[in-house]
Amino acid sequence: MSIGFDHHILPSTDRGRSARFLTETLGLPEAREEGPFLAVDLANDVALYVAGWDDTVVPQHYAFLVDEADLDGVLARVDASGADWWAEPDGSGLREVNHDDGGRGFYFRDPDGHLLEVLTVRYGGRPALTR
Repeated sequence: MSIGFDHHILPSTDRGRSARFLTETLGLPEAREEGPFLAVDLANDVALYVAGWDDTVVPQHYAFLVDEADLDGVLARVDASGADWWAEPDGSGLREVNHDDGGRGFYFRDPDGHLLEVLTVRYGGRPALTR
């Protein structure tokens, strides 16, 4: 089977603000224009297309698989911003890192309230096919 995932449209009330938040916080290259979107490119050839036409946003969950060094960098940037971050998606474990499945991870919110997760080991410990 050769079916892959190409992109997801991320709802946002301000595409520039949301794209900057993602690229700066996650340490990614600057977003690029693609049609009506700002495309945030991820390492596995998948893009988040940031929209900006929503008046309100229903928060969604986005998980980013990173290596240990990248997790440390993201955590440092989130912490330096003064934003809250948690070990668990329900908001428990304020300013704590979880150790689920033998890795590390944490959760934080973007400006539109999306719950972002950064983790070093996939759920259940299943191997990463690509990074």
